[in-house]
Amino acid sequence: MTDPTDPTGPAEPTDTARDRRPGGRTARVRAQVLDAVRAELAEAGYEGLTVEGVAARAGVHRTTVYRRWRDVGGLLVDVIDAAGEMDWQPPDTGSLRGDLTALNREIQESLVVRPSFAVALMAASFHSEQAARAQTRLWADRYAQCELLVERAVARGELPARGARAATDLDARSLLIAATAPVYHQLVLLRADPDPRLPERAAAAAVLAAAAGAFSVPRTASA
Repeated sequence: MTDPTDPTGPAEPTDTARDRRPGGRTARVRAQVLDAVRAELAEAGYEGLTVEGVAARAGVHRTTVYRRWRDVGGLLVDVIDAAGEMDWQPPDTGSLRGDLTALNREIQESLVVRPSFAVALMAASFHSEQAARAQTRLWADRYAQCELLVERAVARGELPARGARAATDLDARSLLIAATAPVYHQLVLLRADPDPRLPERAAAAAVLAAAAGAFSVPRTASA
């Protein structure tokens, strides 16, 4: 079917039930365009990302891309939003150390694959305020999802439970950041070769620190 905004083909209505329904033309075009953004960004970086290049790779007319996404910033935001729509679940290995190790391995794999879309997207967020805000939302959502790992650990007795009269709470997000930060530090900041032992070592260190109370924070009066 031709693009309804392509002047070389016959025009078709854009606001139709077919376009709006899941799996319809709109969904297919979005998938094609976002796949093209990922490929272009991973191969050429933010500097090489253009609406025209995305449209050509996706096999759609550039006016379709301009109409829906407006510019490169809009494309990046939708790619990040699409990542948040994925049915991703945090690991469940039966232990906090195992869960954090599995999480770190997922992160490491996403950073070492070449070309790395994850690294390219981080770099792009420094050039686009729209992308930066979208990425911040995505990170916040992912950490919120992963707080379940800490809740399960408390329920299993791996970490001390905080009773109603306790003066402190466990800061789950700080624990998660401490567990995952070494992987980003090694691969993104230092650009070092991946260490297959690092995911587990970083996880173990975070668990030991949590058990020792390193991530305890004063309980607020309203808690």
